[in-house]
Amino acid sequence: MAGPDPAVAALRTAVRPGLAVGTGPVLVACSGGADSVALAAALAFEAPRAGRAVGAVTVDHGLQPGSADQARRTAALLESLRLSPVLVVPVSVGTDGGPEGAARAARTTALAAAAAAHGATVALGHTLDDQAETVLLGLARGSGPRSVAGMVEHRPPFWRPLLGVRRETTRAACAAQQLPVWDDPWNTDPAYTRVRLRTEVLPLLEEVLGGGVAPALARTAGMVREDLDALDALAATEADALVGPDGGLPAAPLAELPAAVRRRVLRSWLRGAGVPDLQATHLAAVDALLTRWRGQGRADLPGGHGVVRASGRLTVQLGPGRRAAPPDDVPPEEP
Repeated sequence: MAGPDPAVAALRTAVRPGLAVGTGPVLVACSGGADSVALAAALAFEAPRAGRAVGAVTVDHGLQPGSADQARRTAALLESLRLSPVLVVPVSVGTDGGPEGAARAARTTALAAAAAAHGATVALGHTLDDQAETVLLGLARGSGPRSVAGMVEHRPPFWRPLLGVRRETTRAACAAQQLPVWDDPWNTDPAYTRVRLRTEVLPLLEEVLGGGVAPALARTAGMVREDLDALDALAATEADALVGPDGGLPAAPLAELPAAVRRRVLRSWLRGAGVPDLQATHLAAVDALLTRWRGQGRADLPGGHGVVRASGRLTVQLGPGRRAAPPDDVPPEEP
């Protein structure tokens, strides 16, 4: 008997390794689009064979006419794939970060809450093409190597098993299984930067550079992430050795570290002390107390906090009503 369609097989192969890790349930985040529907179908097939329960969640952002009806249609499709439970979660979308950013923030909060309520991993349908777009956006914004490193496959409670799969493969898998897909009109609206990247910039790069641009960008993201992880590990080792019982840092040995390691030590130290919302300018001001020391005063930080250098040591001065947080409260870097 013939095996499954090649696109269907590619999706099933992509989810298999992640299903072999852990025993808890999986919730597929599904919008009704080709990427998430293909992912849902692959998990519906593979998860029972791996001894994993699999359900789904669709988020109704309420931003388009008929969004509630679309969410119900998506839920019905997911139920036809025998996923259980299938959750429909309406959210209120704010305004911070623009329409895309606000919708993403509301969706992420809802999915994280669903994961916590069900003790589940949330599977997301981001593809290799999404990864390439993310890398280009990071480059354009100049927001540092973390953004160029793109999206990571595993960051609990989220799991992105399709980062090595092309968008065209997910659509082909849906067609082969006669699964209806919904094409969100926002995904073709040139008012959004990511849409123009997808429909104009990447095709032009493919034409000019002779193809293979999206896979090359995704490979670059993986290599950058490996380097960043190594630097983070080095910085953690240095921080463990340098941070004193008083919570301060010795200036001289810290100043001798390579800049990439030194600034990581400073960032983790400040976050561990309870200083939030650090930007590059804040970190540069603290770094200047080490590398451009001329007897200057305090480096001011958000929230009324600051760092001073005295007697050869850096110490944090917390703002009014704030106390230091233990180092293990440091949140992970986001891509």
